[in-house]
Amino acid sequence: MAQSAQSTQAERIGAFKRALGEKESHLPRADADMQDGKQANTGPIQAARFPLHPHSENRNPQDAQQRFAHTSSQVAAVKAGAMRQGSSQSSRAISAAQASERRWQLEDFDTGRPLGRGKFGNVYLAREKSSKYIIALKVLFKSQLQQSNVEHQLRREIEIQSHLRHPNILRLYGYFYDESRVYLILEYAAKGELYKELQRCGHFSEARTAVYIGSLAGALQYCHSKHVIHRDIKPENLLLGMRGELKIADFGWSVHAPNSRRKTLCGTLDYLPPEMVDGADHDAAVDLWSLGVLCYEFLFGGPPFEAEGNSQTYKRILTVDLRFPADPEISAGAKDLIRKLLVRSPRDRLSLAQVLQHPWIVEHSKAAAASS
Repeated sequence: MAQSAQSTQAERIGAFKRALGEKESHLPRADADMQDGKQANTGPIQAARFPLHPHSENRNPQDAQQRFAHTSSQVAAVKAGAMRQGSSQSSRAISAAQASERRWQLEDFDTGRPLGRGKFGNVYLAREKSSKYIIALKVLFKSQLQQSNVEHQLRREIEIQSHLRHPNILRLYGYFYDESRVYLILEYAAKGELYKELQRCGHFSEARTAVYIGSLAGALQYCHSKHVIHRDIKPENLLLGMRGELKIADFGWSVHAPNSRRKTLCGTLDYLPPEMVDGADHDAAVDLWSLGVLCYEFLFGGPPFEAEGNSQTYKRILTVDLRFPADPEISAGAKDLIRKLLVRSPRDRLSLAQVLQHPWIVEHSKAAAASS
């Protein structure tokens, strides 16, 4: 019986893998696909009914990164090879490649219950028909993207997230579009939003917080090695997998910055570092500040520089007015890590490697590993 189940799962994996290899999806261009003359349909997509438990998941989710290959890199390789052959040969090769492509479409998926709602669209539980593989389908309305002038931001988000491969980063498997909507095919995180879990609990234990911060530090270390700065780390942008593992899920404000320095003011007020508040250049160290704010919020249930108005919050950030409430009582190790991350000068903040080696993180990580 177990052998039969494993065989069925292997067939599903193989089917979805083949589907990914056969169908290519393209990011809409702002000057063409994203600016269709027709008014977008902003109604919900029709959900097909199928028996999926709210906590359904694919078996062996930790192997998903090896099982699924995003095909955009394959097409890019074809086009790059064609370009090296000369202009006329290049044109013919690209045309042939485009003619043979099969794109994803909504009919390839059974769509189920909504998983979440956002400013530009909704996220649905879905299942790819041929493989029965469960995913999350993010549906974005072109009209709303245009009105907010964020088409370029969506393109950047897809370009970055589709190339990242880390167990604590939500996978973007592919994307497609129709005349009114853009669809992102995402890894399904069965335990949902971390923000809701934090609201439910009020605050997390030191052990749980340390495991989350260690996982996030590892994911950010990977991002920085790829010259990707996230710039908007906060509970609302984190999800939980079936085993409770943390996953970075939103790269809307992220940037690929090989030259390191940036000027754009972005992110969420309570998580803004002093250099952003000051309007100065910033680099990957902004993620270190956000990690410190997140650690504080996990332990106390709210951000450290929260105030009655924005101006007061800005002032507290600029002066690093860091205070630790008496309740709940936390250890000196936790406070030490937070203090070393929430430092005014970016160059003086603890590095991600040092975060992973911090005694408080190491102690709780060993305890978690021993109990699992």
